[in-house]
Amino acid sequence: MKGWFRIVPFVGVAILLAALMLSGCGGSTQTAKPAGQEIKVLRIGAIPAEDAQKTRENYTPLAKYLEKKTGLPVEIFVATDYSGVIEAMRSGKLDIAMFGPFSYILAADKANAEAFAIENRAGSGTSYRSLVITHPDSGLNKLEDVKGHTYAFVDPASTSGNLIPRSFYKKNNIDPDKDFKSVMYAGGHDAAALAVKNRKVDAASMDDITLGNMKAKGLVTDQDIKVIYQSEPIPGSPWAWRKDLPDDLKNKLKDAFMNVAKEDKAALKAYGGNVESYEVVQDATYNVIRDTAKILNLDLSKK
Repeated sequence: MKGWFRIVPFVGVAILLAALMLSGCGGSTQTAKPAGQEIKVLRIGAIPAEDAQKTRENYTPLAKYLEKKTGLPVEIFVATDYSGVIEAMRSGKLDIAMFGPFSYILAADKANAEAFAIENRAGSGTSYRSLVITHPDSGLNKLEDVKGHTYAFVDPASTSGNLIPRSFYKKNNIDPDKDFKSVMYAGGHDAAALAVKNRKVDAASMDDITLGNMKAKGLVTDQDIKVIYQSEPIPGSPWAWRKDLPDDLKNKLKDAFMNVAKEDKAALKAYGGNVESYEVVQDATYNVIRDTAKILNLDLSKK
């Protein structure tokens, strides 16, 4: 199956859906394709960790590998935000996607998603961390110093770029929406880092994986970015399929992801470098994320 894959831009939905309120967990309405329907094209959803073109380039080796393993042509959808991937899967326009932990629990509740594989990264295993970054010349050295300053989160549905930062700010009696001079959403982890580098904001949230990737590429240096806080480990990002995919296709997908490290190392790089392999993961791994979101009482329909 050579040369089948296509890269298709997907315009992200402007809202996160009123139904994404976590208080409504369990009462979701899904419009995915009926179970057992024949899949003629495998459609992969990509989250916006880096710029769209770079994301497309990163996913291309994986698309080729999955074509070979499943015997299906592959389309790559790059959404403009996390909600775009969730809505695309909810409406049956995507078959599999890699989510952040928080966007995954939303997709599991509202888009019939089910996690089946988790990244295993060099140095961090199957977890990662949320960071608070600032410019080295900002004069900010700890969380309390951020009060009264401008701040960038990543995306309302980002785990390390919104959910976890809000949780550790709350633990330190800091309310970003009241205690910061202004709050914005950068749209991507790389965009948050560049906003700090270019002094568009005084501080920002991002994940350690993207920061490491950007430093390795020379996009930022220690003269541009200073880390003043890092979270406890967070369960890593999962790959999830629609639950109603045919069982034989699920088996092929699981086999592909479990063996990609041995069969095609280039296909490991879909979401940045340093991925060594994928491991089987269960939905329950992300209950800690659900619990954190409930404690914060987040209502994404207002973001």
